[in-house]
Amino acid sequence: MLVLMTENQLISPQAVCCNCLMADRHGQPRWQQGKLRCGHPVASSDQAHPAQFECQMGFRVADIG
Repeated sequence: MLVLMTENQLISPQAVCCNCLMADRHGQPRWQQGKLRCGHPVASSDQAHPAQFECQMGFRVADIG
């Protein structure tokens, strides 16, 4: 399950991505083979947490399973 993260909450991509020009035709993040195609990876020193990406709109995106 993909989530968008802010300082203090998790947000569903359906609530944000539907307004993004970089989203796919269904209003979802462009997620393919474990990578966010509409953003870039964020360096993380903690291997215990899922990989994080920063989207073009500035949100952190992670796949929390």
